[in-house]
Amino acid sequence: MRYNLSEISEVIKNRRTIYPEQFSDRKIHKEQVELLLNNAQWAPTHGNTQPWRFKVFMEEGLPKLSDFLSKTYLKLTSKEDQNDMKLSKMINRPLKSSVVIAICMERQKEEKILEIEEIEAVACAIQNLHLSCTAYGLGGFWATPKLIYSTEMNDFLGLGEKDKCLGLFYIGYPSIEWPKAHRKPLEYTTEWIVE
Repeated sequence: MRYNLSEISEVIKNRRTIYPEQFSDRKIHKEQVELLLNNAQWAPTHGNTQPWRFKVFMEEGLPKLSDFLSKTYLKLTSKEDQNDMKLSKMINRPLKSSVVIAICMERQKEEKILEIEEIEAVACAIQNLHLSCTAYGLGGFWATPKLIYSTEMNDFLGLGEKDKCLGLFYIGYPSIEWPKAHRKPLEYTTEWIVE
């Protein structure tokens, strides 16, 4: 065996969503974020297009993101569909986080690779990021509010017309005990075809 598989399995099994409301005030340093993003970039990518792009909000960037999210939520959501709890999350989650990363897909100009495959590559990068957070003892939360798929979001992030924001990834040190979870046994999710 090339690596300690039991340790890798433990990291995978211990990955959890930890919400910004569960973060402490302890700050994450830029060097830590660079390590996390370097690991994210080692995701599989068809044709080696490496479509992931990261927009990192820290320090004074966090109130800027909070302001954009709350104003855009109010702009894009009809009065009757607006929800005070959702608005509160748009405002407060960036402010409770040490780092928020807008994780984006830059569409290949030649479009040789199917868009879905580029999206899948970015999703794999997010998994690498989340597993790296787990190994580091950092809480992570991949959020996908509807407004991230808007023209307003693309403009805010400086993305091209065919590019997409695929999520906001909130990171912070947990202020809670690491959550436990479970998964269904393999027989509920797997079919073996042997002949």
